[in-house]
Amino acid sequence: MKKPLVGVVADVQPVGELPFHMAQEKYLAAVRIGAGCFPVIVPSFGLDDDLADFVAELDGLMLTGAVSNVAPERYGAPAEPPRGPYDPARDSTTLPLIELALTTGLPLLAICRGFQELNVALGGTLSPRVHEIPGRLDHRAPYKKPLPEQYAATHAVKLTPGGALAALMPGTDSVMVNSLHWQGIETIAPRLVAEATAPDGTIEGVRVADAKDFALGVQWHPEWDVANSPFSMAFFGAFGDSARKRRALRG
Repeated sequence: MKKPLVGVVADVQPVGELPFHMAQEKYLAAVRIGAGCFPVIVPSFGLDDDLADFVAELDGLMLTGAVSNVAPERYGAPAEPPRGPYDPARDSTTLPLIELALTTGLPLLAICRGFQELNVALGGTLSPRVHEIPGRLDHRAPYKKPLPEQYAATHAVKLTPGGALAALMPGTDSVMVNSLHWQGIETIAPRLVAEATAPDGTIEGVRVADAKDFALGVQWHPEWDVANSPFSMAFFGAFGDSARKRRALRG
């Protein structure tokens, strides 16, 4: 394989009476088009020796968005009232996998649920319903509208001056982004640095401060129509460059 391999962690969802390990095509396509890498779906069996050995063969790891939410017990919140749907198989895979990726220097890109997983895995907490917090925007998608309208840009995010996201397009201090989430960061993890913020103060982008390589997460969905967004192409391109560097070093 000449192209870098990027693992894409699977959601576990029922189809009929059977559980399926799956990843949406838009994420897989963004790895190929934006990062110039080849995506490989990683089953959510939980982190064990087999998965750790497999991850050692990867050049990058992407945590995607999902229909499900991170289970509240994972960040010390009450389980009631339910804020589901949940995906315990994915939680048991991604949360320990994040630490493994950071320890081994595996380039890491996290989107939406993956962004929230990154915060939880490193000791942060989440607000289950950002739209219910006084003074906050309604960050949910208009789900009854066609997909292009659901994924249309709805608000700007301010990029942290001198940050890693701002460095992707020098001279750009804000970006218009889409918004399709209920949950959001409540308390940012100690190892994370805010890289982008919505007008209502919601943290929309983070960087792992002590990461050995690329380790960024965003709350929005840059994978949507990636080829037509210069910022999204720069974001995935930087991730792909890190994956290519890792592959070259591994021989």
